[in-house]
Amino acid sequence: MTAPVIPPSPSREEYAEQYAAALAANSDEGAFERAEPHGLFVEWLEDAKRYEPNDPNAMALATVDGTSMPDVRMVLLKDVDGQGFTFYSNRESAKGQALEANPVAALLFHWKTLRRQVRVRGRVEPVSAEEADAYFASRARESRIGAWASDQSRPLGSRADLEAAVARQTARFDGQEVPRPERWTGWRLVPDSVEFWRDRPFRLHDRMRWDRDGDGWSRTRLQP
Repeated sequence: MTAPVIPPSPSREEYAEQYAAALAANSDEGAFERAEPHGLFVEWLEDAKRYEPNDPNAMALATVDGTSMPDVRMVLLKDVDGQGFTFYSNRESAKGQALEANPVAALLFHWKTLRRQVRVRGRVEPVSAEEADAYFASRARESRIGAWASDQSRPLGSRADLEAAVARQTARFDGQEVPRPERWTGWRLVPDSVEFWRDRPFRLHDRMRWDRDGDGWSRTRLQP
């Protein structure tokens, strides 16, 4: 079997040619001159919405289960404000059980086109039933049906079994609104630290981390 070819580090010329747009966007030193991280994250997310071709709100969610085994998967950020980062899923899924056992998590946003990433760590708390109801009601009907049909993370005999479960739930809710299953809910990661990374030439990247400090934040520039 032929070994995969790993791309080499860019040359000076390749940096100049391939990274031009990102380097211009990532050279503003004033971007980090702020007392808290929320505003900068919102600005970067808005940039990602303009330039990332797919799911600019996608994030890796890392958890630790009851046996202290780590796990990670991609989920979608559904809300962000001064309180934290909100996402939704099945409480009985692997991630839901891990968050029940250890209500802490880490997030990673990687915006490849912009050559930026954001890392977040903190405690996790469930959203209110009202918040979960409101977001569930905003989803496409087929997605709401799917939340009833899928026993997320459980073994599945075949794709046909899943499609049959969807058909049963579709018939069950024919002609009526699809309510939120009790097991389907959301969580909010309340950050203790938020680190911003942006690409700079020759691996001399910018890294700035905000750490929660009482009611405010402290800021530290990190070595690349």
